[in-house]
Amino acid sequence: MRILGIDPGLRHTGWGVIESHGSRLTHVANGICHSEGADLGPRLVSLFDQLDAVLRRYAPDGAAVEQTFVNRDGAGTLKLGQARGIAMLVPSRAGLEVGEYAPNAVKKTVVGVGHADKRQVDHMVRLQLPGVEIAGPDAADALAVAICHAHHVTSPAARARLRA
Repeated sequence: MRILGIDPGLRHTGWGVIESHGSRLTHVANGICHSEGADLGPRLVSLFDQLDAVLRRYAPDGAAVEQTFVNRDGAGTLKLGQARGIAMLVPSRAGLEVGEYAPNAVKKTVVGVGHADKRQVDHMVRLQLPGVEIAGPDAADALAVAICHAHHVTSPAARARLRA
């Protein structure tokens, strides 16, 4: 199963593609979409177009997106939510089911601790995907989202849901 993981952000949206063969994971590609434009509309279109190109190039079987972390800055959270909407729309529009995972769930799955920092996430992604060249912290987070999704969809309970 080929999985696209997305770490949404208005300025930088990380993406990572892995393949899952049972418990074996392999890296396919990763990168960062950088939004272009000064206004919100063109920035969202830019993210949409870049993610759509990634989806078309790597043809994943499934996708996963990190859920929005709500902070004190309501306007910032709203803008992040709009970028997350694009991250959900692109794979959904292609007919893929999109898994959603809280940041702590991703960290717990990949690192073993729900409050791991970015360095720990990066380190564990590198251990689970030997030889990977990571484009940056946003791409590492996106690969972690894809790894989390792979573990959840290959669990016995997930397989039972797929057969039902």
